[in-house]
Amino acid sequence: MKVILSEDVDNVGAMGTTVMVADGFARNYLLPRKLAVQADSASAKQVEHEMAIIRRKEERRKAEFGQVAKNLEKVTVEIQMRAGEEEKLFGSVTTSMIAEKLEEKGFAVDRKKISLAEPIKSLGIFSVPVKLGCGVEATIKVWVSAIQDAVIESAEATPEQN
Repeated sequence: MKVILSEDVDNVGAMGTTVMVADGFARNYLLPRKLAVQADSASAKQVEHEMAIIRRKEERRKAEFGQVAKNLEKVTVEIQMRAGEEEKLFGSVTTSMIAEKLEEKGFAVDRKKISLAEPIKSLGIFSVPVKLGCGVEATIKVWVSAIQDAVIESAEATPEQN
């Protein structure tokens, strides 16, 4: 089926391009989510009109994402983990942990939009890119620190109550 994409779709194409996709993919995914319109469903003028509306909507979204990106650039996320010798973590810092900390700070970011090449497995400060959409990307600072040993020792020293 020939469709015109109304938004950027990964592995398919950019907004405004006409692409040929499988009928089922178009009917079950692209069209219901309004990610595309059928290329042969309306006259060329109607498609141009829809694309103009889509472009204006996209520009507004890009401006909104730009504002969110400026606010995200100022954020530093602190995650405390248990660490062993040579500043190696027991476990690793994942995108879901970062998304949870961002949620606590008032930013609703899907974990899939946080780009980690590989999970963080050591202490330190890391720059982590967050893809917001419409080509807008923000970089947040993730500070991974060790849990204080005094806290761990006091937790182990308290007797269990029956």
